[in-house]
Amino acid sequence: MKKICCPFTSWIMAQAQGLGRRYIKAFFKGFFVAVPVTVTFLDRVACVARVEGASMQPSLNPGERQVSDVVLLNHWSIRNYEVQRGDIVSLVSPKNPEQKIIKRVIALEGDIVKTIGYKNKYVKIPHGHIWVEGDHHGHSFDSNAFGPK
Repeated sequence: MKKICCPFTSWIMAQAQGLGRRYIKAFFKGFFVAVPVTVTFLDRVACVARVEGASMQPSLNPGERQVSDVVLLNHWSIRNYEVQRGDIVSLVSPKNPEQKIIKRVIALEGDIVKTIGYKNKYVKIPHGHIWVEGDHHGHSFDSNAFGPK
């Protein structure tokens, strides 16, 4: 079978190949710009995290749902030490350094807090530390177990 080729078909094929190359080139240019920008944003500004467990119920993961809540973690505020009582924060677990825990800030440096089951009944929060607790008392691994963080 003989292939019939006309100049118009050849021109369309050449245009399509050139267009494809331009799109691929544009994609890779965008990719190599977007990846560093995204990584920097997630590291310095904010990121998304899934909340697992019952320690923050009823605020997070209320009820008996099978779906976990998703939260936006604001790295910018913590970087500037803009933490206040009542804020929900994420911190590295003292039990497992590869795991993060999410708790509510109860007391700031200089505050005196009445503990629930900690080795001392009252604790003065040292400079540069906070006291965190889960909203679901009795079902939370928090400062009452590991002290000021």
